[in-house]
Amino acid sequence: MKKIEGHLHLVRSIAGLNGKGRMTPLGNGKTIWDDGTVIKLIPDGWGDDNFTAESALKVMKANEVEKAVLLQGSLNGYQNYYSYQTVKKYPDKFVAAFSVDPFMDNAMEIVRRHVEDLGFRAMKFEISQGGGLHGYHTPFRLDTNPTIGRIFHFVADYPGFVVTVDYGDYSQFSYEPEAIVNLAALYPKLDFVVCHLSFPNADHLDRLENALTQWKSYSNIYTDISAIQDIEGEQGPDAFPFPRCQKDVALAKEIIGAKRIIWGTDSPWSSTFNSYTNLATWLEKTDIFSQSELEDVLYNNAERVYFKKENVAAMVNSTDPSLKIV
Repeated sequence: MKKIEGHLHLVRSIAGLNGKGRMTPLGNGKTIWDDGTVIKLIPDGWGDDNFTAESALKVMKANEVEKAVLLQGSLNGYQNYYSYQTVKKYPDKFVAAFSVDPFMDNAMEIVRRHVEDLGFRAMKFEISQGGGLHGYHTPFRLDTNPTIGRIFHFVADYPGFVVTVDYGDYSQFSYEPEAIVNLAALYPKLDFVVCHLSFPNADHLDRLENALTQWKSYSNIYTDISAIQDIEGEQGPDAFPFPRCQKDVALAKEIIGAKRIIWGTDSPWSSTFNSYTNLATWLEKTDIFSQSELEDVLYNNAERVYFKKENVAAMVNSTDPSLKIV
């Protein structure tokens, strides 16, 4: 069954930044944060201290993944320009979102450049306290902060623009499922994708139900189900096909429907906990979705949300004016 990977990270140069400080590569796919935390960021065989587009294409081909959505995050460090270069080089394989720290002095200049000059039609807000902006900024709200509001006012001029949000789990200041509702109501021509199914816990499904119920009435709110295996602690071949995750996804289908769920993995990091093959095939080993619903989750929904023809064309046809400067 054909697939679109709805949540993938390329790593041209490791440049992670979060509450643990900066990230430095150690080789063999390992990295170290400034606080001394060592993690395995890149699976064996994917890259020593990077994960390039060419490596991604090999993984995708081996697992019958036709296309992928390239997102940014503080874990790897923003790979905005490399993602742009990748889409230009492989326009039939990738689309990309960019990220910016909205509290930087030049934030709006960066937003304008990526949207107007480079043709991005998707933006990722990695705001989680555990891994993103809330780890090194005073707590803020996506839906009421005037600094961030300038960004939404700008992208609202581009109907079909996609805003993807990772807000972490309920224990973090950044957890804002209700903010997504407010934004979806304020900007009905934008599409919003919440990463990681709102960080579910199969032992506390009422919390997930609350978030999903808030989103139910807004057809421009979607969710991806990437990394929920990591979140649920289902790691290794014995965990496949992830019974806790099955409960989470079944609830999401019940409340918001199969047409608003996007499959993804959050690789490369997630593929250090479970094989990419298992992450790519687990839904096919369950009875959560009918055949047509599974086609939506694995392919059609990402195609409809991220691969809009006009959005793809905006980047593919763009020319970076800065490259003309000698």
